[in-house]
Order: sequence, then structure tokens, then C-alpha cells
Amino acid sequence: MKKTKAVALFSGGLDSILAIKLITRQGIQVTALNFKTLFFGLEKYDPPKSFDFDLKFIDISNEYMKILRDPIHGYGKNMNPCIDCHAFMFKKAGEYMSKSNASFIISGEVLGQRPMSQNKGSLRVVEKYSGYPGLILRPLSALRLDETIPEKDGLVDRSQLLGISGRSRKRQIELAAQMGIENYPSPAGGCKLTEPGFSKRLEDLFSQSNYDLKDMELLRIGRHFRLNQNTKLVVGRNKDENEQINSYFLNGDVIIKPKHVKGPISILKSTDPITEVMIEQACRIAARYCDRENDDKLDISYSSFPGNNEKNKKIEPMTEKELDIIRI
Repeated sequence: MKKTKAVALFSGGLDSILAIKLITRQGIQVTALNFKTLFFGLEKYDPPKSFDFDLKFIDISNEYMKILRDPIHGYGKNMNPCIDCHAFMFKKAGEYMSKSNASFIISGEVLGQRPMSQNKGSLRVVEKYSGYPGLILRPLSALRLDETIPEKDGLVDRSQLLGISGRSRKRQIELAAQMGIENYPSPAGGCKLTEPGFSKRLEDLFSQSNYDLKDMELLRIGRHFRLNQNTKLVVGRNKDENEQINSYFLNGDVIIKPKHVKGPISILKSTDPITEVMIEQACRIAARYCDRENDDKLDISYSSFPGNNEKNKKIEPMTEKELDIIRI
């Protein structure tokens, strides 16, 4: 007899693991998909001992940009287009389902756990726009939702599914103990788009006429300052970020570094010709984050990338009040 197969959306969290477990213990083969973008996705995964399903990582960054720029159902509290995002991931999971001859899709979503994206209305909207209505099964909350096609067709025993709802994690923790699942991650949003600071930077980037994935990657590191409509400065916050910033320099950018003291590497980018006024302002910002005992002037070096045309300025650090005006 041919074994029933399913595809799962997998975040790496406990709810995802439990949802898959409820299906695999019915003898169904599950392939879990972790979708990766610049904003979410697993960098690595250390599975629990009882892990017994295949896991595949799929990068959807380029396609996801279209969703993020103009979501049909708008954003959440920040720049998180949760409904459109979930619908898109179910669409991609459905495409994988069709190619792999699987029969349905599962998710670890819990009814009422997140007010915007996990109420009954939102779940129905997500199914409609995914293109796979009736084929999305949410095992943890199935008994509180309409019966799905795999349940109606007898592929899944509905009586072995659950009716969890709300934000409490008590039932899931009990289930994990019963199933021998240990060392699972603590619940967390895990999406940069839900963070107010990151969302502010992204909204600023969207105000520009030209940007690409590299510009979006740069949003994840450093302190960001908007000097004018077409000019931006990114200042490293630590040694690791200083090293990362080095990989984002493009022809025409200006590299800014401290001399004689410890401090950040900064990158000045502009679609306008970079003037001495811009450079002086950028150097004053960078000086503010250098190791110093007072607000005396500091030696700051700068040079265009690429090249060896390094110059120096003795500069007075910018004040916090001035920084607040231009900080993104």
C-alpha cells in the first residue's frame, strides 16, 4: 500500500514539531520545509532526539520582496505582512506538495495564539490566497476548525488531532514531555519584520527609488543615519559588525575609521556626489561612537572605495541631540 505523504511548514519551534509528530504517528510520511528570507528562517537546526521527518531549507528571498513591498492585506504593528506572508509560504509549500506527490500541507499554527494572523478569519483568508483551500491541516487546533479534505478522505484520523487555542503554552509543554521531546527552543517571533527598529529602517529604505537585496541585508547590522534623502551612513556597533560592514562597500562609497583610538568602521553611501560637507557630518557621527574620555576632537580617517586616497579630519563628535534628528 502506498504511504500517504504530507508537507509541513516548519519554523523550528515546539508547535511545528508537535504538529508534525501528531501526523507522523499516524503513519504518514512528512517532509518539513523551512523557508528562508533576509528576515526569518533557520540559520541552523539541532533536531530533538525524536526527530523523525525530513527537513529541507528553501530560500524564497527574491520572490518574497514583491510580497513585502506591497502586501494585499497590509502590515501588522510594524512592517510585518503576516497574512500575505503566510499565504505565500503555503503557496510555495503547495507547489512542493504537488511536485512530491504529497496529499496535504500541515502547520503548527494555534488558533488565537497571534491575534492578527491566527484568528479564524485570517486562517480562512490565508487558505483562499494560498491556492490550496481545504488542504491545509493545523493538527494542534484541528478540532476547533472546519474538517479538511485529508480528514474527510480518511487520510488523517481526526480523533487523534487536538483542539488547542489561545496563547497559553501549557498544553504544548505537556505534550512535549509525553512525546519525549526535549531541548526545544523558547517561543519567540523570530522575524525581523516584527521589530520596531528594523521596521523603521526598512520603511526608510522603501522611500528610496533604488535598492536591492544587498541594501536590505545591510539593514540588519550597525547604527543607521539618514544624512539627506539620497545619503546614508551605517556605523558598526562591535568588532563583528565592523568585519561585516567591510563586505558591503561598493565603488564610490566612503570608508570612515578612527585613528589612534578604538571605534567603529562606517560606510557612507549616496546616489549623489559625496561632498566634504557630507563627509564631515559622517565623521562627526562616527566620532561619537569611538572610545574617548571627553568630547575633545578626534582624528578620523576617510577614503573612497576602492583606493588608497586616505585623508584625515580632526573632528568634534556629534551630540546626542543632533544624532536623534537623523537616526533611523
